[in-house]
Amino acid sequence: MEIKLTDQLDQIYQDARTIRHHVFVEEQGIAETDEFDGTDSDAIHFVGYVNGEPVVTARTTVTKKGVHIQRVATEKAARHHGYAQQLLEYLLGQPMFEDAPMFYLGAQKTAIGFYQTLGFEEYGEPFEEIGIPHVNMRRTHSAADHHDR
Repeated sequence: MEIKLTDQLDQIYQDARTIRHHVFVEEQGIAETDEFDGTDSDAIHFVGYVNGEPVVTARTTVTKKGVHIQRVATEKAARHHGYAQQLLEYLLGQPMFEDAPMFYLGAQKTAIGFYQTLGFEEYGEPFEEIGIPHVNMRRTHSAADHHDR
């Protein structure tokens, strides 16, 4: 899989939008206005390509707390091939994030186990976002050091 990233609203970003539209808007029924909330221009977008086709995406925003990972999505036909794991391992290993105190995200409840395999742990209270149960998860750099690769 080839991974590309961008902080521009360019073709890579358009590929990320396409995946997110398929997964979040069409599959999960999230409103287009909720999914595309106007903050994409502040983020770095990661897209994984297989045979030139965009199959997996995530976006990151650097905050005071650390690196906020959002909008992790894999095209339905490309699931269960490890693409999201490859993309996130690439993202977590980016030198530009090495000084961040932690990575954090809001995981849909169905994805908790997936994020745990990447060294994330739950914290805080569960919450609902757009009618979907979520939990907060984080991975500190010390957790990354002890994570089995």
